[in-house]
Amino acid sequence: MSRAAPSALVVYESLFDNTAQVARAIVRGLHRAGFEAHSVPVTSIASTGPVDVDLLLLGAPTHAFSLSRPSSRADAVRHGAAPERAGTGAREWIRTIGPERFGTSRVAVFDTRAARVHRLPIAAGVTAARLLRRRGFHLLRNPVAFLVEGTRGPLVEGEEDRAERWGRMIGAACLDELDHAA
Repeated sequence: MSRAAPSALVVYESLFDNTAQVARAIVRGLHRAGFEAHSVPVTSIASTGPVDVDLLLLGAPTHAFSLSRPSSRADAVRHGAAPERAGTGAREWIRTIGPERFGTSRVAVFDTRAARVHRLPIAAGVTAARLLRRRGFHLLRNPVAFLVEGTRGPLVEGEEDRAERWGRMIGAACLDELDHAA
């Protein structure tokens, strides 16, 4: 049975709410591209069962040039992040998933990072993309970075709008791929 609209799930790790804000903007862009889309924190989806979607998106903050680790999340809590956000990170979650859990291998990845070091050769998005490919996922596009002022934020001016535009663009890329597969 076919759905009226394609569906997308944006899973994110967010300690200071910046990546969550980007995820919500991407969902708005996906809606504009014609998707049923929702965002959910990685700490909430970690224990759920299969979810059938056409596109999975993953976002995470950059910690020490990569995905967070338990020690870097603990450090974020010491600097004011909510402890309940520091349980499971994207790195640990990726180790537990595969395309069969989502009914698709299509994935797109984004990260947030401090604006002062925005030209990192390796960051959370790059690491997540590599780990997801190893788990059998197919990246629609290269990872994209959204910039944050300092460590805690806020997002750099214009980044939320850019995230919405990226959501619409990645939705269009997924629709193209779905059309070619049909």
